[in-house]
Amino acid sequence: MARPVWSGVVTLGLVTVPVALFTATEDHTVHFHQLQRGTSDRIRNKRVNERTGREVDHRDIVKGYDLGGGDYVVVEPAELEEVAPGRSKVIEMAGFVDLPEIEPVYFDRTYYVAPRGKDNVKVYELLRSALERTDKVGVATFTMHGKQYLTALRAQSDVLVMHTMHWADEVRDPADVADLLPTRRTRTTGKELRTAQELVDALTIDWNPEDYRDTFEERVKELVDAKRRGEDVVSESGPPDTTNVLDLMSALEKSIEGAGAKGSRRGGGKSRAKTGKTAETAEIHELDSHRRKERKETNKQKKQEQGKKKAHGKAQGKAQGKEKADGDLSSLTKTELYRRAADAGVEGRSKMTRDQLLRALRKTSAA
Repeated sequence: MARPVWSGVVTLGLVTVPVALFTATEDHTVHFHQLQRGTSDRIRNKRVNERTGREVDHRDIVKGYDLGGGDYVVVEPAELEEVAPGRSKVIEMAGFVDLPEIEPVYFDRTYYVAPRGKDNVKVYELLRSALERTDKVGVATFTMHGKQYLTALRAQSDVLVMHTMHWADEVRDPADVADLLPTRRTRTTGKELRTAQELVDALTIDWNPEDYRDTFEERVKELVDAKRRGEDVVSESGPPDTTNVLDLMSALEKSIEGAGAKGSRRGGGKSRAKTGKTAETAEIHELDSHRRKERKETNKQKKQEQGKKKAHGKAQGKAQGKEKADGDLSSLTKTELYRRAADAGVEGRSKMTRDQLLRALRKTSAA
């Protein structure tokens, strides 16, 4: 059983639920000790008095704010705790936002939030379900280990997850760190852009985190094992040459061709004859044609299912009324609303938030 790194309460208005935080990730990095070259002597870091050269016990160390000229304001650790009495144990919800509104650059570390004790499970699940059904993220602040954090609390299928975030003044403006960012005057030709989009489509995959691993850590372990056996390790090749602007179209087309070859190996695809276009472009268009055919067939099935559901709905009668229908919709999750929107043929549903899906379905039922 993992040990919590923090315990306290989450507050939502007058609702309070005791919780504990657990780190959501583990560090599998290969760690080394520092040794003096030519020996097996460990190098140790010690807290040493700069003036006397003597080691200082951690209990005798306080914090000092530099005023300049050798003058300091001395602050005891206990005084830092007293600055925010009570707040160090509270995650207080300031409000709720849609997750896409928060840029990923603001996220820092991730924690699982679990209820403390069986008596708190129901209130915990109420908060988790509310966040899941509204598809919202709770923005809050809390203090841990002498530091205050801005956080985002969101719901997964069976647990609350909290992301600590950077403060606004900690996030750099991209223009401050990159002088050569594209401007509105930077233009790409229509053909180049279309080909780049084809490459993105050809390389589009399903997200599966188990497909990826830390190959650098594997190479480090191989290096350690090889040196232990007295063997040499072949070095990795350097990065490829930068693409020349004049060769951009050629590089894009060859990339699409390579992506198509990989797809054929994965799916056992048949070779395609060339038409007036290049083989790779023909492959893309054939794939698009296949997708359109699939979509057409899917839409046909959806219309048939929709017809059946409409007939069933008429049989049920309109006695239930609009108020009950709205209540039923309000209790659904975003995923369930999306399925209803798909059945109802709501256009643009893939880009809608939960509230937008709810309004669209209500408008459809009213019509």
